[in-house]
Amino acid sequence: MDEQMTPGAELTGATDAVCVVRVSDRSGLGSVTSGELVVRTARGSAGELLGGALDTAVAELAGEVLGGTPVAGRTVALGEDAAVAAGLACAGTVTLLAHRLDVDAAHLLGSALSGGEPAVLAAGPRGARVLVGAALERSAGSVGGTAVDERAGQLLRRGVSATEHLEVDGEDVLLDLWVPVPRVLLVGAGVLGAAIAAQAAMLGWTSETVTAVAETEAAVATLTAADVLVLLDHSPDFDGALLACARGPAFAGALGSRHTQSARRDRLTAAGASEAELDRVRGPVGLDLGARTPAETAVSVVAEVLARRGGRTPAALGATAGRIGV
Repeated sequence: MDEQMTPGAELTGATDAVCVVRVSDRSGLGSVTSGELVVRTARGSAGELLGGALDTAVAELAGEVLGGTPVAGRTVALGEDAAVAAGLACAGTVTLLAHRLDVDAAHLLGSALSGGEPAVLAAGPRGARVLVGAALERSAGSVGGTAVDERAGQLLRRGVSATEHLEVDGEDVLLDLWVPVPRVLLVGAGVLGAAIAAQAAMLGWTSETVTAVAETEAAVATLTAADVLVLLDHSPDFDGALLACARGPAFAGALGSRHTQSARRDRLTAAGASEAELDRVRGPVGLDLGARTPAETAVSVVAEVLARRGGRTPAALGATAGRIGV
């Protein structure tokens, strides 16, 4: 039996041919998790598709690819019994895509998945491409054209994992984006911080509350592009941590009155903050929703984070004509 590992570890440690198998399309089955993949090398395999219901087909496809076929695909029908046994809602069909990944691209993808960085894997008839990093700034491989890079950047700004098909030079390309779960760093304790933490939890985000300057500075140093800082404490002692966040990839927000924001801005300017860095500090953080209670304020704060991550200017959906959720 193959040794089981995490996909990131398997990719990072690859020294020979790598096969990646993913779900390219499906019909039925109910809600499924996006971005699942199986990695197989001569050393073993890692990952699972749809609760293991496709293990036989995955093994056969991987064998073809590791045997020399660059790309292989197969449509598999899952009956009601097999689907339910795998934890799926109902019967359906699944189309699988299996393809080779060169060692450099595999190491790049593996390090991102293991290290909690955003990562993209796109594959089509012309090959595979990997993009990783807070701004997807590191890459390996090619599928032809620039459509993958452009669309990956758009999806990353939404801040959620996604799977899409793209047409690149007339050929179908499967793109998977993995985005780490956002972490909200709350600086300062109190009812409002608790409300924001509760709102974040509803979205599946994690949160952490810190109150001391040293632990705040240490935590800010670990924030990624997926993460959020909300400064509740008005003390000037936290200016350095806020400025450090503004100079990094995370969302930086600060609560407080107009007077508090103005005084903080003056201090940050005196500390050497540029106009661009000052503009990255959202203060007062939150959308103007007429919020009054801590719970309503928490909705306001999270709403601005979502809008900024999605590259949107907030407006009522009924007043817009664009596609919803993209």
